[in-house]
Amino acid sequence: TSQAENAISQHRKKIIDEAVSALAETKNALRALDEKKRDEALAALERASGKLNIVLARDPKLALAPIDIGVTTHAVYATLDAIKKAKEQAEEYLEDGEVQKARVLIRDLASEIIISVVSIPLQTYPDAIKAVAPLIDRGKIDEAKAAIEAALSTLVVIDHIIPLPLVRADVKVAEAEALAQKEGRSEEDNKNLAKLLNEAREQLKLAEALGYGNKKDYKKFYAEIEEIEGKTEGGKSGEGLF
Repeated sequence: TSQAENAISQHRKKIIDEAVSALAETKNALRALDEKKRDEALAALERASGKLNIVLARDPKLALAPIDIGVTTHAVYATLDAIKKAKEQAEEYLEDGEVQKARVLIRDLASEIIISVVSIPLQTYPDAIKAVAPLIDRGKIDEAKAAIEAALSTLVVIDHIIPLPLVRADVKVAEAEALAQKEGRSEEDNKNLAKLLNEAREQLKLAEALGYGNKKDYKKFYAEIEEIEGKTEGGKSGEGLF
């Protein structure tokens, strides 16, 4: 959907080119050490430090420098009733100590897009990289390689979850609002309007069943649906209705 695509695009825009280059140079240094090319490794580490210095000079308070994003989509293929039954059965399994049986039942109960943002931790990574050069100078190549690998293992991954039922409900409400303002709606239009609002409600119930929130969290959504129904009662329509 456009909403999810926009979120992905916004996260992609935050990727810092210098941080991407710093990571690439760190890996170049590790590769050079594997090939026993000490001078090349030192040069790569110097370039990595320089790139990170640029990032920090631009924003000294920045804690995480985004370097990559990954997008994963989970879709649940089940009715609302099936989801409720699966949850009830899982609860029974858990009460009986059958954790793995419960896990099998609920592991696919998700309908979401996960945007995983990978970042360099700027409070520790630059210093870790700078500490490698002295090791290389002293000929401690194995220690230097271990230090680089340790720095690479500190990359931070933060997941941003977008519940798909909420995205779909938002789309349905927007479409219903646009249709509600159409002058002289036909009977077919009125049926479509009612269908859109019902589908929006169903998506909200699905979001609740999957644990993305409760009715109180979606108070604004429900209020919008009720407002559309109230203002279109008896076929009322018109631009600027909302």
